[in-house]
Amino acid sequence: MLDGFKRWLAGSPRAAAQDWEGISPWARQKQYAFRAVPGEGFVIDGRLGATPWRLEWGPSQRPYITGHELRVRAELGLGADLQVVVMNRQLQESMEKAVFDQYVEGVQTRIDNQTPPEMRWLVMFPKLAGPEMPLLRERFVALASVKAWLLQWLEGPLTQSLSVLRLEAATPFVLMIGRGRLMLRTALPEAEVESLQAWLRLFEVAMREARRVPGSLGDAGAASTAPSLWPASALPGDERHP
Repeated sequence: MLDGFKRWLAGSPRAAAQDWEGISPWARQKQYAFRAVPGEGFVIDGRLGATPWRLEWGPSQRPYITGHELRVRAELGLGADLQVVVMNRQLQESMEKAVFDQYVEGVQTRIDNQTPPEMRWLVMFPKLAGPEMPLLRERFVALASVKAWLLQWLEGPLTQSLSVLRLEAATPFVLMIGRGRLMLRTALPEAEVESLQAWLRLFEVAMREARRVPGSLGDAGAASTAPSLWPASALPGDERHP
C-alpha cells in the first residue's frame, strides 16, 4: 500500500552503523537506559522530570520513510480525542498526492485504519493558516482536532525550536499527538550522538509545552510511570500505526 512513498526519497540509505561506542556512553552519562537490538538498531529510555520517554532508532515503520528512522515518544496523559500533527511541507504535499492517487483516482472509496493516522488526519482536519503560524508557514503545516489547543502549543518555545530546526526539505518529519501520546518521527540514515541530542531537545520542548497548555491532561492529571507503559520490546515488534 502506498508504494509510491518508497520512491519519494532518492538514492539508497547508507548502511546502518553497528558501533554504538559513542551513543552508549552518552546514554550512560545522562543516566538513560540503553539497549541494542541486534540487526535492528537500539532503544534508549529516559525521563523529563517524572515523565518517561522512549527513543528508538531502527528500520522505518512508515511507508513515507526509506531506510532507518528515529522515533521518540512519551505518554503524556492527554485527552484521547486530541489529535495533532505538525509536519514538513514536502511531506504534506507528497501525502496529499498519495491520498488523491489512492482514493480518488484509484479503486478505494475510503481511507481505512491501515493508513497511518498522520495521513488520515491530514485530510480530516483543517490546517492552520499562514498568519496563524508566521515563523513556520514556509516550512511546516500544522493541524488538529482542537485548533485552540494547537495554537497554544505552538506559542513561544516550540515554534522557536521548530523555526531553527536544521532539516532538509526532502527529509520526512512528523510531530504528532494521538491517544494521549506525543510522537516525533523522522528519517535518520545514521545514528550519531549530535543528531540524537538535537532531536531529543526538540522533543522535550514539545513535551513541556504540551503539559503547559490548559486542559491538556487527562483525568489522572499526570502521565503514568508504571512499568507497563512500554511494551517489552519495541524494536522490532512495536505497533505499526501508533
